[in-house]
Amino acid sequence: MKIGILTSGGDAPGMNPAIRAFVRSGIYNGFEVYGIESGFEGLINGRLNKLNESSVGDVIQRGGTFLGTSRSEEFMTKEGFGKALNILDIFEIDALVVCGGDGSLRGALKLKKSGINVLAIPISIDNDLGYTDYTIGFMSCLETVTEIVSKIRDTTESHSRANVVEVMGRGCGDIALYAGLAAGAENIIIPEYKTPYEEIYKKAIMCKNRGKKHHIILMAEAMGDPYEFAREFEKHTGIDTKVTIPGYIQRGGSPSVFDRVLASQMVFKAMEEIKKKNFGLAIGISRDQIISMEIEEALKVKKKFNKELLDILKVISI
Repeated sequence: MKIGILTSGGDAPGMNPAIRAFVRSGIYNGFEVYGIESGFEGLINGRLNKLNESSVGDVIQRGGTFLGTSRSEEFMTKEGFGKALNILDIFEIDALVVCGGDGSLRGALKLKKSGINVLAIPISIDNDLGYTDYTIGFMSCLETVTEIVSKIRDTTESHSRANVVEVMGRGCGDIALYAGLAAGAENIIIPEYKTPYEEIYKKAIMCKNRGKKHHIILMAEAMGDPYEFAREFEKHTGIDTKVTIPGYIQRGGSPSVFDRVLASQMVFKAMEEIKKKNFGLAIGISRDQIISMEIEEALKVKKKFNKELLDILKVISI
């Protein structure tokens, strides 16, 4: 059996450990393993290479993806999709594993509906897929953001300032929520729970009046212009306020232990499903158990917001 793997969409720490686990477990089980460069774009252009054990040596600790990734608009067109199907046929790929976030899973679903034997591995820093408790890459991103905020706190406290830190996440506030709690932020601004700005101003003034010399606010990128908010915050509180946008730094860096282990577990599960000839599945984790679910059903699961973490943050950030 010939099996292929591609990484698609935004890169995330944990992609390389997933590729490594896929290649080595595939060879262990007697399969020919092919890596597809640059995601769906590379599939369209036939950029497939046979991989061996040495192909994935010394990659488990590396961030990003050595196969490369892309966001392919051509794949979503009839002509581009037809090219992708043709390449899979030419190379006689019997099963394909797609690694990525929401958009990548939708691409995998499109392949499934066209008769391709496909499985999906959730790898995204956003943690925005409802069917799995965690996406690979999320915990690594949190480590990075928490370190960034800790360093910002040092200079913010030295100058008695506030700092608005815009973090990634699109329509999901998990990065701001978890990192805000871990880094000791005073406030977070997220799409799932819209705190009135007057409450944020009041809290900052009360903290300043009791001698607090810093105020950190994490703002999810979907929540507007951080510079505009910083101006309003400074106007209402009288606190000198700066803005920090870490940007793509959040995607980089060595994957955490959690993500390396999770990637290996999920790929192992995917390989077990391939051996049983079970396809059209998304792999995930639920209550510490590695699970598989029909991709179409997985995409229908609504993301649940962890209100308890927000309540904890409100209490211990006074």
